[in-house]
Amino acid sequence: MGRPPLNIDVSKNDQRELRKLLKGGVQQVRVVLRALALLQLAEDVSAPQVAQTLPVSSQAIRRLGHRYQKAGLEGALYERQRPGAAEVLDSGQKQRIIAMVCADPPEGRARWTVRLVAEEAVKRKLVPRVGRETVRILLLHHDLKPWREKNVVRGRPR
Repeated sequence: MGRPPLNIDVSKNDQRELRKLLKGGVQQVRVVLRALALLQLAEDVSAPQVAQTLPVSSQAIRRLGHRYQKAGLEGALYERQRPGAAEVLDSGQKQRIIAMVCADPPEGRARWTVRLVAEEAVKRKLVPRVGRETVRILLLHHDLKPWREKNVVRGRPR
């Protein structure tokens, strides 16, 4: 016994919008595939049959149909914005690391390296923990290259 057929009623106005979208300019491939699938579902084609004509699984087509019923055309075609990863360092921690890099390197070192900055930031308890990549991106955003001595801001000798 298979799944019950997916009965999706795509309004005439939405079908017009879908055709207009397909005839229009450049679109993301996934949006075009979703539009084609919705048009086929509007013609009462089953999800497995749509999956045979498009490179999309029948389960994805079913989810697309349910998303159309819940959120409409925009919700079915386009994905919601994702939140992304949380910031690892707050602004105060970033400022303390930048200030540390602008000062002289530790005793016995000629210059700062990304690895050394990460180790010293934890050692000096500026941050609980920090990775080398986080430090690298922080320095990149502030246009600092401490491994090249000439780019680091240093105080004048007195």
